[in-house]
Amino acid sequence: MSKTEALPLYERKHLTKIIPRLIELTILFLCFSLLGYRLLHLKNHGFIWLVALLCESWFTFIWIVVVNIKWNPIAIKTYPERLLQRNLELPPLDMFVTTADPVLEPPIITVNTVISLLSVDYPANKLACYLSDDAASPLTYFCLVEASEFAKLWIPFCKKYNVPVRAPFRYFSDQSLFTGNSSSEFQEDWNIMKDEYRRLCQKIEEAAQKSVPCELTGDFAAFVDIDRRSHPTIIKVISENKEGLPDGLPPIVYISREKRPNHAHHFKAGAMNVLARVSGVMTNAPFMLNVDCDMFANNPQVVLHAMCLLLGVKDETDCGFVQFPQQFYDGLKDDPFGNQMVVMIKYLGRGLAGHQGPLYGGTGCFHRRKVIYGSSPEDKSGHGKMNTGDLEKAFGKSTKFNKFVAQALSSSSRTAECPESISKSIDEACQVASCGYEYGTAWGKEVNEPAILIPISIFVVFNTYCVSEYIQTNQSIKSWWNNHRMARIIAMTAWLCGFLSAIFKILRLSVTVFEVTKKEQSSSTDESEEKLGRFTFDNSPVFVPGTTILMVNLTALGIGFLDFMQGNGGKIEWGIGELVCSIWVVLCFWSFLKGLLGKGKYGIPSSTVCKSAALAFVFVQICRSSWGI
Repeated sequence: MSKTEALPLYERKHLTKIIPRLIELTILFLCFSLLGYRLLHLKNHGFIWLVALLCESWFTFIWIVVVNIKWNPIAIKTYPERLLQRNLELPPLDMFVTTADPVLEPPIITVNTVISLLSVDYPANKLACYLSDDAASPLTYFCLVEASEFAKLWIPFCKKYNVPVRAPFRYFSDQSLFTGNSSSEFQEDWNIMKDEYRRLCQKIEEAAQKSVPCELTGDFAAFVDIDRRSHPTIIKVISENKEGLPDGLPPIVYISREKRPNHAHHFKAGAMNVLARVSGVMTNAPFMLNVDCDMFANNPQVVLHAMCLLLGVKDETDCGFVQFPQQFYDGLKDDPFGNQMVVMIKYLGRGLAGHQGPLYGGTGCFHRRKVIYGSSPEDKSGHGKMNTGDLEKAFGKSTKFNKFVAQALSSSSRTAECPESISKSIDEACQVASCGYEYGTAWGKEVNEPAILIPISIFVVFNTYCVSEYIQTNQSIKSWWNNHRMARIIAMTAWLCGFLSAIFKILRLSVTVFEVTKKEQSSSTDESEEKLGRFTFDNSPVFVPGTTILMVNLTALGIGFLDFMQGNGGKIEWGIGELVCSIWVVLCFWSFLKGLLGKGKYGIPSSTVCKSAALAFVFVQICRSSWGI
């Protein structure tokens, strides 16, 4: 064995530090002390302390989970250069991109995602890209065809000059990525590519402004009178790379699965199932990558890094998937919406790596195909020995697909039996993409006393420790505050509504609706960062709980102020603790306070204000009657 082959493809480095562990244990000790104090004095304070005990018990439980996750952090270092030095044939990879609405998810965003994947540092004859379009939009298909033409020029340019970021919109908008080469040849090629990308954007913008992007004839005939909620399967092979060129254009396949009103389509999960089956009869790569349409590959060697982990383990059952964290470009300063997850990814992500690895994040994940098909680490015999009846019962009645399923389950990770031609597999692919294919199969089955020092200590130590984590990751204190307040807001808005939605679904009072969020694209309009960081409101019920909480605490502060002005003659005993807690909640929901005073999209609608005011009034009256105030 050569020295290069003996070197590992990745290394795990333990990052255990004593001081963080001591701080975490101190916080945990204080939490248990507080719970003990509450229990000892519960008889003397009644219902209010019981509620506080329940809340603090939940916080303690969460902190136990957090400490457990962060106890053994691990950093993973991969060595793609060692993988390339080995005389091994790299395994094929099927790449999935999902989109559902060309209005909420502009095609130019999807196109950049696809182009960034097509141009990664990996042999083109080992890649295949599948785009799932749940809107059955001729605009999306048109843009994908145009993007494939641009990719024929973009891929050689990226490989020739080792372009660091392969998403064109990002590369041409960041001047720091352009300054690495000053040769006249590069300057000329760079200008040519920028002009080509500008023309691509112009074509897409012009097509988006029309009711239909082009005449619906030829390849576009399938989109005539299309109804996005009820239509047959549409599968188009845009590029095939029949010559198997390692530096050519990888195969590109457009998929819009069949939809019918009386068949549940299971939203993105259903789309992923169809992508797995269609790719299974077309290219059948042993590994799959799924990416949301607004997540581009910001590292051209991302596939090589993933393969270091998937191929570097001694036993493939030790690594079922590789999850890459999401990173955000051009994030607003100090993270006003608390959604950049820098600290969480660094500390909780490394902590999870010390256990069995991170959770599946829904995007940016490399999967072993056999794991998606149901292979488990405990099953050493392999599913490949399943008979025809068992395969049909689990995977459906497609003979060709089941043949490749059996092969994928029984073979090694680096081999895959592929169909002779992608184009010749369209009929079979349409069959496995039909809306009724999953029925009867395994697809789609459904995861002022001394004791006052205890809560004060928890509050101070916990938040100080959190601030230190942000400082260590080069984040500002304001960024910590924004993430802290957003955690409070999300818990009392989105999470609460999600919890209630799940309860209503269990009680069969409602059905779950998958709502596509609007994806923002780059704009030339000069909008100040202050406005970009402001909340926008609408009539959604998700804003009612947050507005109600704000009103309750404002009312509490108002009652406390009046009580103070009366010389403490009221019936409420106020202290610093109550005052600080109410002020803290108001500060956390400051964006809602600005919404009460705002106008237009930055103001809370009057209907939401009325609902929240009514709920706050009822809550206050119940409290006053309960305590005889």
